[in-house]
Amino acid sequence: MSATNPLHDEMLRHRLDAALAQVNGVLLGKPRQVKLAFTCLIAGGHLLLEDVPGVGKTTLAHALAATFDLEFQRIQFTSDLLPSDIIGVSVYERETGEFRFHPGPIFTSLLLADEINRATPKSQSALLEAMAEGQTTVDGTTHELPRPFFVVATQNPLDLAGTFPLPDSQLDRFMLRLSLDYPDPAAERALLTGEDRRDMMATLTPRLDIASIAQLHAAAQGVKTSPALLDYLQALLGASRKHNDVRVGLSPRAGLALLAASRAWALISGRDYVIPEDIQTIFVPTAAHRLVPARGSHREAIARAILAETPVP
Repeated sequence: MSATNPLHDEMLRHRLDAALAQVNGVLLGKPRQVKLAFTCLIAGGHLLLEDVPGVGKTTLAHALAATFDLEFQRIQFTSDLLPSDIIGVSVYERETGEFRFHPGPIFTSLLLADEINRATPKSQSALLEAMAEGQTTVDGTTHELPRPFFVVATQNPLDLAGTFPLPDSQLDRFMLRLSLDYPDPAAERALLTGEDRRDMMATLTPRLDIASIAQLHAAAQGVKTSPALLDYLQALLGASRKHNDVRVGLSPRAGLALLAASRAWALISGRDYVIPEDIQTIFVPTAAHRLVPARGSHREAIARAILAETPVP
């Protein structure tokens, strides 16, 4: 099958390429992770960054907001954070004799939920409805969130003192989970000898906008998937449910996320159809955090094993 450009608007393709180049210029040596972050945003999902401090998680979130021209808010999750600190609160106004809703920082286009596992489950759950439905309910009144609404959450997997592990229901709301890891020697040298990241962030310019995101999302939904490709995706879902090391396999929602992310990855790669390699690239970041191990196995190792054991039809 010959590749055709899924973006009929050549200017949009150039702007997408410029956006990727700009973020890669700030987050050095991480082209795959940057492309996966773009994939998640274009597919309409939410992103979980799990890694040690100081590898660029916050920088990536800031760079995405600046590059896509999105309103940005950051919440530092702590043990004393209340749900009202996230979604807002209704305040009685004596002058009018009515309660008036004061929206919280969740009412933004790109929300950085920093160290999300340091908040209590009650506060973590305040994100659930918002991430799933794009709205939140306070005192029986539903408030729509801006469109797009994109959550980038971070957590440190090593420093577990005083943390509350995200429940499976919360993990399932994230389309992708990524680890940035340490830079390679060449990227680290460029980082050490280059311009200060904070100064670079101040010079970032919008390369895309909300209308562009909507166009890219629509184009991704139109990326073709063959019956054989869907057979492969279903085989992976089925294998996860029968694997000896898995107590709870991948749900239909996980299958939809895998399909949407594969389409967006193919779009960014310049194709109007999905190939098995797209699913293989996307599978571990999409599936690993959704698997519930039967015993002390590592989720990523199980996901890689499922991928290796499932043949391409």
